[in-house]
Amino acid sequence: MAQDDLVVVGIDVAKDKVDACIRAFALRQVFPSAAQGHRKLIAWLRKHKVTKAVMEASGGYERDWAKVLRQAGIEVRIVDPKRVRSFALSAGRLAKNDAIDAEMIAWFAETFSEAPSQRHDAAHEELLALVKARKGLLDLKTRLQSQNEHAAPGPVQKAHARVVKSLATEIAKLEAAISTKIKATPDFAERTEIIESVPGFAETTAALLGAAPYDDDSGHRRGERHIKGGRRWVRNAIYMPCLGAATQNNPVLKAFYHRLIARGKPPKVALVACMRKLIIILNSLIARRQKWDPSRYPHSERA
Repeated sequence: MAQDDLVVVGIDVAKDKVDACIRAFALRQVFPSAAQGHRKLIAWLRKHKVTKAVMEASGGYERDWAKVLRQAGIEVRIVDPKRVRSFALSAGRLAKNDAIDAEMIAWFAETFSEAPSQRHDAAHEELLALVKARKGLLDLKTRLQSQNEHAAPGPVQKAHARVVKSLATEIAKLEAAISTKIKATPDFAERTEIIESVPGFAETTAALLGAAPYDDDSGHRRGERHIKGGRRWVRNAIYMPCLGAATQNNPVLKAFYHRLIARGKPPKVALVACMRKLIIILNSLIARRQKWDPSRYPHSERA
């Protein structure tokens, strides 16, 4: 390997440790998720002149390691675990453990050096954490309220009511923090104004959106479309706002939704089509820095 070549480390992140692999030198090492492990990893990477670290998104466990690596001047890319696993299967690597995963991440990074990854943005990460935390509390509040609809002893209902009240207070605090963060970040504030200009959407919906139907066809067979792209929690978060927009609040989406229903599409299929259409429109508006203008999307537009 030439001295100027890029040296990449693949890092498989777990809760208590990471497995690291510098595939170019056939080196592997395990480091504990603690300050001492952080220091040893950085020293090991510097010893072997590693300039790029690649890891999978691992439910948040990767964030501390990414921060430590960036502070040490090492470029960090966080990639989609599904892409790495598909790459491993395509290479005939059926076995799976932490050491193998670290090697496959490194191999994937070397093969697809320009593959899409999560761009580091501290403000975005903080806002994303706030939005996800709010949704988690909302889900818990909904579950408790649903349980109270069934017969339960009085003390249980009272306990649930106290918790629901507390959750409502904490949700309000998170919503205030989200609002403050958005207003303090010009890019977020501009995007929020654009998204809020769409009838049926409010500030807390102004987050990353993703829903893309993938084909399942072969020859003359046309299979059922499924939503596989994007983040599940984002799709869940946008589902109810889009339902209101498509059936009540947004004349453009409402007309599109009813045309699909008239053509025999099931309601959920029509709603997913509306979600996808809305996301395409929002991406276009944000790219052009334009607010919603219904005249650009006439009701007579074909589906």
